[in-house]
Amino acid sequence: MTPSTYFPRNVPFKPSTAFIPWFIIDFILVVALVAACTVLPILLAETIDLLVMTAIVGGLIVIMVVFVVWTRLYYDTMAYELHDDELRWRRGVWFRTTGIVPYNRITNLDLKQGPVMRWLGISTISVQTAGYSGQAVPEIRIEAIEHAEELRELLRAAVRSCSAGGDGTGTSGQAPRVVDTPVASTGTSMLILDELKKIRVLLEQQKK
Repeated sequence: MTPSTYFPRNVPFKPSTAFIPWFIIDFILVVALVAACTVLPILLAETIDLLVMTAIVGGLIVIMVVFVVWTRLYYDTMAYELHDDELRWRRGVWFRTTGIVPYNRITNLDLKQGPVMRWLGISTISVQTAGYSGQAVPEIRIEAIEHAEELRELLRAAVRSCSAGGDGTGTSGQAPRVVDTPVASTGTSMLILDELKKIRVLLEQQKK
């Protein structure tokens, strides 16, 4: 099957449902690590009060339940959409976030897969753009994708198409295309044009 079969244009697609267990498992691992370093020594102390122990365990359970519910709600809000010249996305439970990433701004497409993601058969594509180059955080991450290689190749093809023969990283492997542009399209040209206008006015005044 071709990549466009999995990700047709102008049709929203969601991450794999494995996103939910992936987020929950990662959260449990983080909580377990924090608990092992902080909460566990308190629980093992001989002078620990039963009420305090109950409050700690109960608090952890409440946090887990809230996180599980939030993860499900967050997944329901997530959507990505490929268009002819841009990638659109939206997400957010309490604060809804939407964004548009033009293909001609994309500089890097990094495929990432941790141990839990590998076990679940999903990957994340980090989309780096010209405005975010050199920063640790990408502009957008397409998370929990089952056919990540196919999606990355589809994005690479779109980037190459928009960058006139680039290599799929937002840079062109050929000489830049020359476009007929008015002289006043740049700041330097505007200054030159302004000076020429002033000279013309002075010459006209001298003729008078």
